[in-house]
Amino acid sequence: MPPHKWTDETRDASCYYGNAIRYASSDADDDETEADEAGAAPLINNTGEYRCLQTRHIFGFMGFLGFAVVYAMRVNLSVAIVAMVNNTDLPHDNDGVLPNDTCPLPANKSLNGARALQFPRGEFDWDEATQGLVLGSFFYGYVLTQVPGGRMAELLGGKRIYGYGVLITAIFTLLTPWAAHWDLPLLVLVRILEGMGEGVTYPAMHAMLAHWIPPLERNKFAAIVYAGSNIGTVISMPLTGWLCSLEFLGGWPAAFYIFGLLGILWFIAWMYLVYDKPSEHPRITRKERAYIERCLHVEEEEQELPSQPESIPWRGILTSVPLWAILLTQCGQSWAFYTQLTELPTYMSNMLHFDIQSNALLNAVPYLTAWFMGIACSILADWLLAQRYLSVLNSYKLWNSISSIVPSLGLIGIIYVGCDWVWVTFMLAGVGSFGGAVYAGNQMNHIALSPRFAGTMYGLTNSAANICGFLAPYVIGSIINHRETLTQWHIVFWLAAGLNILGNFIYLIFASADEQSWSNPRPSAIRPAARQ
Repeated sequence: MPPHKWTDETRDASCYYGNAIRYASSDADDDETEADEAGAAPLINNTGEYRCLQTRHIFGFMGFLGFAVVYAMRVNLSVAIVAMVNNTDLPHDNDGVLPNDTCPLPANKSLNGARALQFPRGEFDWDEATQGLVLGSFFYGYVLTQVPGGRMAELLGGKRIYGYGVLITAIFTLLTPWAAHWDLPLLVLVRILEGMGEGVTYPAMHAMLAHWIPPLERNKFAAIVYAGSNIGTVISMPLTGWLCSLEFLGGWPAAFYIFGLLGILWFIAWMYLVYDKPSEHPRITRKERAYIERCLHVEEEEQELPSQPESIPWRGILTSVPLWAILLTQCGQSWAFYTQLTELPTYMSNMLHFDIQSNALLNAVPYLTAWFMGIACSILADWLLAQRYLSVLNSYKLWNSISSIVPSLGLIGIIYVGCDWVWVTFMLAGVGSFGGAVYAGNQMNHIALSPRFAGTMYGLTNSAANICGFLAPYVIGSIINHRETLTQWHIVFWLAAGLNILGNFIYLIFASADEQSWSNPRPSAIRPAARQ
């Protein structure tokens, strides 16, 4: 979208979670002139032309790799646990189960025909509830450090907080095999500490983007950086499945050793190549630094105005009905997401009888398709706003509905396709890919409610949403409870779809795109961001 066409409406849809862009049309034109004078071009300009590699390109690439590594360490247990657990020794209370309530074993062992049945013999006799506890324990720590991580990044610098967050995650990933062999409570503790390390990464990166990326580049730049999480998942799941099938380093422990080592190597490169601000970087060119600082001059001036740290209007935030609408729809979406992330590998293994390599490969495909769909939906959303076919509020509601309802229909579809693995894959990778539309939905809504406190608000809603990360596996484990039948799994899918749709319904009723009165104490400064 050309800068001279930006309006109050399109601006809100084009910003990421950070501070709102406060440039009017003339300001954007001035920034382009200043950029030309400085001899620097935006990272991604309107013609799609890429100029020479600059310092902020390196920062973005390292941020992308950082998210790829932490997500690889985050999801590998979801696949490895299939090889870790000895399912043949677990009691399964399937007495009286009808033959059509389970999937038949395939006659052949090739993926084409379809699934191989050579399962690694696991070492641990963990029932479904215990597996749910192990998988969910990561999120106990993850939700604790969301808001503190953002604040520490503001005070100490995002470079150190983001870097040390990845390093801590890597260290405890390396310790995971040892902890699993030593004691179950110790494994749970290690996973909690690993989650605490990773919990600071998103808010810390958000703080760094505010210092490094000019407003007119920030939306596309952030989309590229955060794509690392999808790519890390896509790479980690099949690679973990392949490593678990080998005897190298004991099989499944290799997945934790390799990804943990990659995290440490990434940390060393990050600390050398990246700095908190352009003014602190010893190798940045004068032209690039001048371009970045001139483009950020409005935001930098606003940050220098308060003589003391700005107080957060907690009462206004916690009593904001539109914010609660965002929180509830994020909770529903997170429940569905973590059902797929942590439990689908077990469903594919125990019910559809996939071998671990095929299981991991097919479970990775939905994250790749969701990434592509997310980019496509974001481009379409920006175009609809630019053409004024939709207001910002209606755009939020439309894309949030798509990201909630369509994937929920995919989960329900799994119930009706039964044991047909081709259709199950289509429901997850095809229909489920529309979950990527969430980036044009509620994820952008915080900045409309309060540009000044969007980071704090996002930390709160993301913390609440990720509570589902440890509730979902535990509840699902209690539902299955030794009964590996289609009926029990159908309850799991109905629950995830129902919560997702219910959260979206609440969002449709109570969502708002108007800046809230507590966001800015000056009445004249309060602007209506969008009207229906």
